[in-house]
Amino acid sequence: MVGPKLSARGPLVNEDCVISNSDLGRFVEIGARTRVSNSAIGDYSYCDRDCDIANAQVGKFANIASAVRIGATDHPLDRASLHHFMYRSADYWPDAEHDADWFAARAARVAHIGHDTWIGHGAQIKPEVTIGHGAVIASGAVVTKDVEPYTIVTGIPAQPLRRRQPPEIAERLIALAWWDWDHDRLRETLEDFRRLSAEAFLERYEG
Repeated sequence: MVGPKLSARGPLVNEDCVISNSDLGRFVEIGARTRVSNSAIGDYSYCDRDCDIANAQVGKFANIASAVRIGATDHPLDRASLHHFMYRSADYWPDAEHDADWFAARAARVAHIGHDTWIGHGAQIKPEVTIGHGAVIASGAVVTKDVEPYTIVTGIPAQPLRRRQPPEIAERLIALAWWDWDHDRLRETLEDFRRLSAEAFLERYEG
């Protein structure tokens, strides 16, 4: 019998990825040709191929489809030029240095992705945006402001479409915090995750 491909010992990083200054949790998978920089990705989260994740804190059990961009960096709109010769200056002149203050300011603008989220293909999450636990970002959406927990958003710019769960169920799921359960307990409750509604699951495991 073939064993599981994911492991508590470390992440599975597929081919042609570039990972820098980042922490990857247990049972994490990073899809091919993905770039992750200055970020933390929580246990059990994964991204499909061709993603770009920068300056982000990603919770546990995040489901990130292909070609998603999180924490897309900005260009300076208030200066005489938009071009990165101003801050990647050492790439152009041997006597110039990169603008360390500009890069520090970029890195400080962190995007936060909650637990048990789903970010659809080609979506973009702008810097400093918070995606609440259990939220769904539709394919192609551009998220420029915070998304409430267990809410589905779509469009450019992204707007709420509907609730994934009613507010009272969402609150109870957040209080239950099943994403903090250990690996063995997740296995023990797997069949209930599969067959029970959210409300029935809460009734069984609350308290």
